[in-house]
Amino acid sequence: MEETIYSFDELKELVESRKAVELRKKIVELNPADVALFIEELEEKDIPLVYRILPKDFAGEVFSYMGSDEQQLLIKSFSDVELKAVLDELWLDDMVDMIEEMPANVVSRILQSTNPSLRKQINELLKYPEDSAGSIMTVEYVSLDKKLTVAQAFAKIRREGIDKETVYTCYVTERRKLLGTVSIKDLLLAGDDDLVGDIMERNAICIDAYEDKEEVAKAFSKYDCLALPVVDTDGRIVGIVTVDDAIDVIESEATEDIEKIAAITPSDKPYLKTNVFRLWLKRIPWLLLLMVSATITGSIITSFESALSTFPALIAFIPMLMGTGGNAGSQASVTVIRGLALEEIKMRDIFRVIWKEIRVSVMCGVVLAALNFVKINLVDNMLFGNNVSFMENLTVSLTLIVVVFCSKVIGCSLPILAKRIGLDPAVMASPFITTIVDALSLIVYFLIASHLLGV
Repeated sequence: MEETIYSFDELKELVESRKAVELRKKIVELNPADVALFIEELEEKDIPLVYRILPKDFAGEVFSYMGSDEQQLLIKSFSDVELKAVLDELWLDDMVDMIEEMPANVVSRILQSTNPSLRKQINELLKYPEDSAGSIMTVEYVSLDKKLTVAQAFAKIRREGIDKETVYTCYVTERRKLLGTVSIKDLLLAGDDDLVGDIMERNAICIDAYEDKEEVAKAFSKYDCLALPVVDTDGRIVGIVTVDDAIDVIESEATEDIEKIAAITPSDKPYLKTNVFRLWLKRIPWLLLLMVSATITGSIITSFESALSTFPALIAFIPMLMGTGGNAGSQASVTVIRGLALEEIKMRDIFRVIWKEIRVSVMCGVVLAALNFVKINLVDNMLFGNNVSFMENLTVSLTLIVVVFCSKVIGCSLPILAKRIGLDPAVMASPFITTIVDALSLIVYFLIASHLLGV
C-alpha cells in the first residue's frame, strides 16, 4: 500500500494557519479515500472549510468515501447549488447508501435537489429489502444490443460510459432481458465488423434482486468477477453489483460475526461513533443472560460441598479446569463457525466434523493431562509444598481429558445445529459455549472425584 505524500499533521497545520491555497495544492495530490479520512479527523468547524476548497470533481469523489456523520454535517452547511453539485458527482448506489443513513429531514432535502428521473430511480432502489442484492446494486451500467457491431459497441460505450460506474463488462440485452455479457477485452480482440451477439458470453452468472447480499458477496469470491448483473423474476436486468460494494458487504458481515462471537448485539456504526448508552444497550442483555446461566455453576459447587470439605485441594483446580474447557470449546466453535461462513462445512458434514474433533480432543487432552500430572508433582508438591495426593492428581488429570473431549464435541456441533434450525452459528460462540462447558466441567470433575476418592 502506498503511503500518503503528506502527513495528516502537516496538513492540519495548514488548516490551522488558514493557508488554503497551499492546502488545496497538496491535498489534491492525495487519494480521495485518504482525503476523506483526513477530513474526518478535523474539528467540525473546519470540515466545511476544507471541503469547499476541493475541486468540484474531486470533492464529489471524496464525499462518497466519508462517514455518514461527516456527510450529514456537510449537507447541512451546503447551499442548494452546492448540494446539487455534490449529488451530480455521486454514483447512484453511493447516493442510496448515503440516504439510508440520513435522518428524514436530510433525506427530504437531498431528494428535493435531484431531478424527477433520478428521484424515481432512488425510490425504486429504496424499495428493496435492506439485506438484498437490490439494495446495494446500481443501475449505471452499459447495455448493448446483440446486433451491434464491435465498432458500434465502442461508439456507444464512448458516448455513455462517462456516466456509468463501470464499463469493463457490458451487458447484452433484448427488451431488458439479459442475453449475456461481453468484456472490453473481448471487444478489443474482435474485429470491428464482428457482431456483439457472436462474441458474447451466453451463460452469464446473475443474481436475483431479492437474494441476500451476503450470498452476493460469496458469489464474487466464487466467480472472481468485477461486477454481477442483478435480474428480476422474469430475467430482466435491473442493475449490477460492483466488487467495491461486495467488499463492503464482506467487511460488514465479518464485523457482525465477530460481535456475535463476543456476545454483543451487532451495531451498524463504528465503535468511536457509537454513544455509551447504545453500547450499553447492545451488551447488557447478553451479559444478563450469561450471568444468570452462570449461577448453575454455583449450584453445582454447592451440591458437592461435602467432597470439597473433605478434599479442599480440589478447589484450587476448578478455575484451571473450567478455563481449559472453555478454551477448548471456543477453539472448535470458532473454527467451525468460520467454515460455515465460507461454506466449507455443510450440515451433512456434522459427523465428519465431530469425528475429527474427537481425535483432536483425545490428543490435546492426553498431552494436557500428562503435563498437568507432572506439574502438580514437581511444582505444586515439591516446589510450593502442597500436599496433593496421587489420587487427587489423577482425578484432576483424568478430568482434563474428559473435559477437553466434551468441550470440543460441543463446540463443533452446536454451531452446525444452530444453522440447521435457522439461527446464526456465530451466536453459539465463546461466551455461550463457555457457560455450558463450565457447568459440564464441574459435573465431570466431581463425578470422577466421587468414584476415585470415595466421596
